[in-house]
Amino acid sequence: MTTKPKAKKFRIKRTGSLADGQSAPAQAPAGAPEPVRPTRPTAAQAPQPQQQAQPKPQAAAAPTQQPMGRIEPVKQATPTGATPAQAAAKVQQTAQAKSGLVSSAAEAAAEQDIDAIKREGLTGRQLRMARRAAQKYGLAPTSDYDAVRQLRVRGIDPFQRTNMLELVVPSAGAGNGGSSATQPLMPQDPTLEPINLPQTMPASGNLPAHPDGISPAERRAEEITKIQRDIAKRRRRKLALLFTRLAFFVFLPTLIVGYYYYFIATPMYATKSEFLILKAETSGGAMGGLLSGTQFATNQDAIAVQSYLTSKDAMLRLDADAGFMAHFSNPEIDAIQRLEDNPSNEDAYKIFKKAIEIGYDPTEGVIKMEVIAADPVVSAVFSKKLIGYAEERVDNLSLRKRENQVADAERSFKRADDERREAQERMVRLQQEGSILDPEAKIASLRSQINNIEVQLQEKELQLAALLDNNRPNRAKVEGAQGDVRRFQNLLARLNDQMTKASQGEDSLAELASQIQLAQLDVAARDMSLQSALEQLNSTRREAASQARYLTTSVEPVPSQDPTYPRKFENTILAFLVFAGIYLMISLTASILREQVSS
Repeated sequence: MTTKPKAKKFRIKRTGSLADGQSAPAQAPAGAPEPVRPTRPTAAQAPQPQQQAQPKPQAAAAPTQQPMGRIEPVKQATPTGATPAQAAAKVQQTAQAKSGLVSSAAEAAAEQDIDAIKREGLTGRQLRMARRAAQKYGLAPTSDYDAVRQLRVRGIDPFQRTNMLELVVPSAGAGNGGSSATQPLMPQDPTLEPINLPQTMPASGNLPAHPDGISPAERRAEEITKIQRDIAKRRRRKLALLFTRLAFFVFLPTLIVGYYYYFIATPMYATKSEFLILKAETSGGAMGGLLSGTQFATNQDAIAVQSYLTSKDAMLRLDADAGFMAHFSNPEIDAIQRLEDNPSNEDAYKIFKKAIEIGYDPTEGVIKMEVIAADPVVSAVFSKKLIGYAEERVDNLSLRKRENQVADAERSFKRADDERREAQERMVRLQQEGSILDPEAKIASLRSQINNIEVQLQEKELQLAALLDNNRPNRAKVEGAQGDVRRFQNLLARLNDQMTKASQGEDSLAELASQIQLAQLDVAARDMSLQSALEQLNSTRREAASQARYLTTSVEPVPSQDPTYPRKFENTILAFLVFAGIYLMISLTASILREQVSS
């Protein structure tokens, strides 16, 4: 005796009045088989043995309105055009639903699968994809989660994107001369009922006749081939348009530029030279000795020379000395590199900046110059002239400073010399006014004479006293002695008078001696000032000599034998890259604008 499975769930349907006398089909249980969409009967869909044994029930009449709360059996409308086996299966399912309305183990398992699918956390987009896939395969799910479950039962991934071209593959009989029919790419399970998708139909089946005699599969294959041919045609047309644009905007300008460089451009000859600026060696301080022989001592001078050689002043001097404008106005030069007749200074300066290239290497202190001309000899002449201009500029950079320093030192020395000369002349004038070269010596001489006269006077007075002591002195001797005493007294009085005049008054010898002494001190001071000015002049001259700059040419300009410019291949490749970059930028900009406008 078989026992019924335990009832787990009842489904009660509350129905109301139905429109037009039709009863709406009730929703099938979760575990019941899903209805299949009506399709055209094919030979491939053969009825299964267990389905052929089911009898076909009679269609029930449309029920009237049922009262609320009544348990109504679940009915499933038989689809029109279904096979007898499918109709029998639907009737059997309806009968099972009416027998007790008790959920089976399959229904319970289906509900458990749906609960597990809900716990997966699928997004709304994935659920919508599963529903559309179930509708495409002809399934009738009760919910989005049931659609996922039914697709997985049939071995179909509901979230896999497929291409329309991958839905069909050539059939096995296509290689044996058969029709180009296609088979669906989907898993086959013999235990499940066939999926209602377009199938390959044999030519001998009981198919309705088509007006054009072509089956739907062949028509579909023909349409797919047509689509592929259309895609290939459009791809070829786009490639042709792309190559046309590239040829017009990239290849053609590059070809024109290459033709100019190879056949039209006048060959130019470049003369290279190198020179550096040196500073005079000095025995200065520690930092002066360290930087005197390096490039840092002449860095500013090198930059100033570089700026001058690329200036308009240097161009005008070169044109006046070597005929720069006349050379580049030669008709033998091509029109792009040639100057017009009677060009302006601005037009000539543009050519000058292209023809004269000067670079300065601060790490080595070397100035590199390249002069370009249509004639190698003229190019060498231009280079030598510019080197001469640079040497003059280097000399003039520190000349003013050196001249100012030496001039100031010379003026100071001259002023000290003049002052010393004036002091010397004043001392001589004082000596001439007093008619005495040395007043102090004069005073000392007078003092010596007075002392001598006083001694002699005392001796004569003693002799006179000795004569007068006699009772009967010799009158002649007494008168002679008295005359000597009187003469010595007169001389001593005169010497005392001279001494008094030399020591007192404005014109005394003492005043004259003091003035002469002051004049001698002034002369000594002026001598010291003159000596200091002379030393300063010598040091200034040495410093000015140390500030001198010298331009040394390390690489002499030599005329070249082969033309240096234009570089034909390099310039052509560069032109191609430039045109390609411009075209790419314009294409990207146009595509972005087109997309923005269309969106």
